[in-house]
Amino acid sequence: MTLIFDLFRIPIILIRKIRVVCTILMMLSFNLVFSQKENNNSSPNFIVILVDDQGWSGTSVQMKKGDVSSMSDYHHTPNLEKLAAKGMRFSQAYSTSPVCAPSRYSLQFGKSAARLNMIRVQMNTDHIDHTTKITIPKILKKVNPKYVTAHFGKWGMGISNSKMGFNFGVHPSVLGYDYSDGKTTNGDGGFQPPEWKFSTSEDPKKIYSLTQRSITFIEQQSKSKNPFYLQLSHYAVHSNIQATKRSLEKYEKKEKGKIHKNAYFAALTEDLDDSVGILLNKLQELGIANNTYVIYCSDNGAVPTLPPRRKYKTSYNYPLSRGKWDATEGGIRIPFIVSGPRIKPNSFSDIPISLTDILPTIADLSGYNLRGQMKTIDGGSIKKVLFNSGNGKVKRQDNGFYFHVPYRNYIAFGRPHSSIILDIYKLIKFHDNDELNLFDLSNDIGEQNNLAEKFPLIAKKLDHKMENYFKKHKTVKWGKGIDWKFKSIEEINSFY
Repeated sequence: MTLIFDLFRIPIILIRKIRVVCTILMMLSFNLVFSQKENNNSSPNFIVILVDDQGWSGTSVQMKKGDVSSMSDYHHTPNLEKLAAKGMRFSQAYSTSPVCAPSRYSLQFGKSAARLNMIRVQMNTDHIDHTTKITIPKILKKVNPKYVTAHFGKWGMGISNSKMGFNFGVHPSVLGYDYSDGKTTNGDGGFQPPEWKFSTSEDPKKIYSLTQRSITFIEQQSKSKNPFYLQLSHYAVHSNIQATKRSLEKYEKKEKGKIHKNAYFAALTEDLDDSVGILLNKLQELGIANNTYVIYCSDNGAVPTLPPRRKYKTSYNYPLSRGKWDATEGGIRIPFIVSGPRIKPNSFSDIPISLTDILPTIADLSGYNLRGQMKTIDGGSIKKVLFNSGNGKVKRQDNGFYFHVPYRNYIAFGRPHSSIILDIYKLIKFHDNDELNLFDLSNDIGEQNNLAEKFPLIAKKLDHKMENYFKKHKTVKWGKGIDWKFKSIEEINSFY
């Protein structure tokens, strides 16, 4: 009997023990999950550092793996090198325009400049819905109402002169920003005639005061334990060119490069880099670096020469062709570095991306589902690329990149043009005579070999795709004498 009883007791004891073990495991799992939520905040911080007019090869960060020409031969940016060492750099990142205002719109709304019909500086923007719910600040506040958002530095968005009198700028608060410097423009950053004046300053282009204001904001949110989004839009390295004396002295003594030779411009670039280091150090000091994504990029490429002129042999954006004002690689390919949680250190990606991808990427990283609204934007999330060592695909509604410059700019080409990038090919179309230029970017980023006659079907296909995109979004169309400044697009009435 005893033996039989003991045989029945064994499973009962085991069951009890299993129950105890399961209870302990459940408690441990709960504590682990709770601890992870506490230590790895599900609402990460985001910092976008947007630089003005910095070229793809304008820093000492090598933007393309194995290509030393993708970095400056004169400028030194050690803090950007540190940021790149911690994160991922993209070799084929694009603005959406070769000038500033359209690209800034694209970043905020996730749409191409052509789709927004915002194609140049000093253009009337009454036709744009600035109150849309799809902006970076508004999306983040939907994810977590505790998000606090700020924009410091150059805003440069919005001109209206048809409804309530002439007005420069749409206030950042309209897009959902809690804190800002207001409707700032180039003039707030030291831009004034003569444009290409070179001088020294202890706070060149307000680099350090902007950085300090940003740090104060970060400290306040860290203390209050609020997740935050900060866009720091520097006035540098746009003209007028200013630099600290200490940096200028360094570059006056340093041997000049074959491409980059201007000591003032190099000094300004390093002053800007110095401020990036100050900001990154503050994140470490506050203990929030591991929960903060930092995106560094430019609004367009650098000017082709210092000071700009129409004819030149080698662009300041070498090995890319030309520069700001033209939809060539020198005008639209930009430096782009991302660091943050789960991003492989010192990684590279050759996946083509755009400033339109910033909004959906931040939405994705914060946990917001844009699925039902993807048709309203052009960008796609690069989250999977960031978390997969730079590999993968970016899902977008349209797999092309479109750039629209339908007016004459006599500093640059002097001809109205548009371009499309699809896979390895890029087409540039000149509207004054329908001339087509086709380039294979996989081996000709300098756009030196026009393949339009060799591959006419590819050129025609890209031209057709670009024209259809413009027709779909009723994009403004070039016409003789139209410069698209100030008047509303309805008054001008020239569309695809």
